[in-house]
Amino acid sequence: MNNASSALKVAAGIFLTIALITIVVILFISAQEATKTAQNNFSDIQTELAQASFTVYDETTISGSQVTNALRKYKGKVQFGIEVKTGKNMAGQWYGSVLDVSNISNASYGSVSSESNANIGNTWNEASSEYVNPSGKFKAEVVKDSSNVVRGLIFTQTSVR
Repeated sequence: MNNASSALKVAAGIFLTIALITIVVILFISAQEATKTAQNNFSDIQTELAQASFTVYDETTISGSQVTNALRKYKGKVQFGIEVKTGKNMAGQWYGSVLDVSNISNASYGSVSSESNANIGNTWNEASSEYVNPSGKFKAEVVKDSSNVVRGLIFTQTSVR
């Protein structure tokens, strides 16, 4: 009788151990799925936040001082260009990368075609055709490539006040 009781206790212990391990494995698998979903959501949020910093420039009117601030902010950004068209230089000047913006329906629209050697310091030099009047008004435009990645900004002066 003592052996049977011991055998039942051992069997119950083994059964409970197996049940506990099964529960832990099920919880671990569920946690893995939840973690993957959270990582995907976090990645989406990161992408949105990265793009959100450019929404202030999406078809808005900004001041010349905001244009020069954008030049300083994004001057070192890789694969990114800013074109500034002033009243003195309507052809425009690219800073950073030069982007293909010739035809929006073209697959290469927004892609980097070369690097610009333009000096941002000229935007503060009143004698330069690249001078950006801090009081001027500029229409801002965001340039996205075929993958919908922001590759640059275009600022076109609309008036001087």
